[in-house]
Order: sequence, then C-alpha cells, then structure tokens
Amino acid sequence: MLLDPIPVPAELDVTVFHGIVTQSPQMLEFFELLRRAARSGASILIRGESGTGKELAAAAIHRLSRRRERPFKAINCATLTPELAASELFGHVRGAFTGAIRERAGLFALADGGTVFLDEVAELSPDIQARLLRVLQERTFVPIGGTEPVQVDVRLLAATNKSLRDEVEQRRFREDLMYRIRVVPLFLPPLVEREGDIETLIWHFIRQFNARADQRQRGNHEDDDVPWRQIEALAPDAHARLLAYHWPGNVRELRNVIEYVFAIGEGEVLEGQELPPELRGEPPPRTTRIHPYTISPADDERARILEALRIAKGLKSRAAELLGISRTTLWRKMRELELGG
Repeated sequence: MLLDPIPVPAELDVTVFHGIVTQSPQMLEFFELLRRAARSGASILIRGESGTGKELAAAAIHRLSRRRERPFKAINCATLTPELAASELFGHVRGAFTGAIRERAGLFALADGGTVFLDEVAELSPDIQARLLRVLQERTFVPIGGTEPVQVDVRLLAATNKSLRDEVEQRRFREDLMYRIRVVPLFLPPLVEREGDIETLIWHFIRQFNARADQRQRGNHEDDDVPWRQIEALAPDAHARLLAYHWPGNVRELRNVIEYVFAIGEGEVLEGQELPPELRGEPPPRTTRIHPYTISPADDERARILEALRIAKGLKSRAAELLGISRTTLWRKMRELELGG
C-alpha cells in the first residue's frame, strides 16, 4: 500500500532564541545556561561539533550581556596563517611592512568595549596564543610594527570542536591560555542529540526556502527562466531517510541538503531519489580525496591566498608579506590556481 505524502505544516511550535530554532529540551537547557553566563564578564569557551551553531550562540551571549550596545566581532581562526591572524586581531602601524601606507585597526581595537569571538581557537599558532594571553592578562596588545601597548576592554568568547585539554597534552595549546579562555565552558549538543530538532528543522528550512521562492516569484524577476520550486509535502521515503540520517555536519549540513533539493528537484513533493547519495545509502561519487570532508591542498592554498588578498585589499605585495612568500611566488601561485591577475 502506498502511503500519502506528508504535508508541510502550516505552523511550527518552536522556540527561536536569537536566531537558533529548536523544540529540543536539551537546547532549552542550553539557552538557560547562556542567559546565566551572559550576565558575567567571564571568558566563555563553547565546545561543539562543526555546524552546530557556535557563532549564533556567541552572538546570543553578546546580545544578552551588558556589552550589547558595543561591537561584536567574530573571526574563524582555522582560515588564518599566523601572519594573517596577527594582522586581523592586532592591526598594524603605518610603515610596519611594505605597503602599510596607513595604520589599520585590528579586531581587538574595533571591538573595544564589546565582545570578540574566536571560532576554532585551537588552531591559533603558538605566537598568536602568547599575544592573546597578554590581552587577557594585561588588557593590552601591541599592533604589528608598534612599540607602545594599547589598552583594550573586551570580553573574549571562543569556540572549538576539539578538546583543549588534549591539545595541551599534545603541546599544541598553552595550558595557561586554556584556563584563561575556558572560565565558563559550555557544551553545544550535536543535532542528533537534540530531541525533535531534526524534523523541526527539516520543516523550518523547507518553509524558509518556500517563502524565499514566493518572494522571488512575486517580484517577477525577468532573469528567472525557470520558476522557483515550492515544496508542499515530503514523500514518506524522503521523510524517513531525512530522519534516519546521522547528520555529521549538523544544522549546517541539514540546511544545505534542503537547499540542494530545492535547487535540483522539481514538483511540489520532495521525493527520496532527489536526496544526496549519502542520504539514500549510496556511496558518494568516486573521488581522489582521502575523506569526503577533507579539503584538498590546492583548495586550502586558494582559500589562504584569497583571505590574504581580502585583508590586503587587493595589494599583492602586502598579501605576499602576510603569506610569508615573495611577490613573484604569489603571482605564480595565483596563475597555477587560476585566481586571475
């Protein structure tokens, strides 16, 4: 006997906490801990898997704190070389290096009086860890090329998907810094441990993309050759597969899957065969990568060069300085990676 498609609910009974959507009792308990932690000025370390919403949690802490009227600045440490991290966090003075024609403020200066959030803090180099410790201990930092310490008043929030104690034991992270940044440790549950949230977020993201499609269609965009999809129901097999999947990429992966079926599928019913291979129980397409989530060396280098160019505002001599390579080497790598002139 064929089962009827499961219609998208007209309304959802959910809690929306500073952009985090849930109906999970575990998440409601987490929100209460956030409220309490936000009241203090203590440094907070958020532990959680990739894609669980650590930056949303950090932003919520800031908005609930006495610093809410001051800036909130966030950065992902995993994308930065030591040189890029120093420039982004501490800024530089005029003449600090070739191409530094004016002073540039870093995140700590820009967030004075507010909050700095360091995602993937375990990826910071030993040199940057030492500089960060000084900020926490003395409330001062020295910009690159500077000689005078700058006073700063910031609250530090950090996040990681690693155990900092393990990193300390492996001598990859300073023990004194660990104790400074994890005064209040908070643990953000993975999606599979959030009771009821997989189904809740499936419906939430479908409704979100439906609303976006409706808005686009009402706007009569002439460049849209194909009507935007509206999903009105889930086929039972698609519903079962979405609920059974273990979601290693958590909420981010779930949202990406829903966006995927809106992009490649057609019709008002989401069918099981429209789901990505891993949700259908099929092996992914053959690949030369060792692990489906491992970034290739070329992609990693491309990301670092693009980040250096962004920080250097396109100035290649400055970008090369940040990357620790010559300008000629940067040009060659850009040609090899097809990044343009």
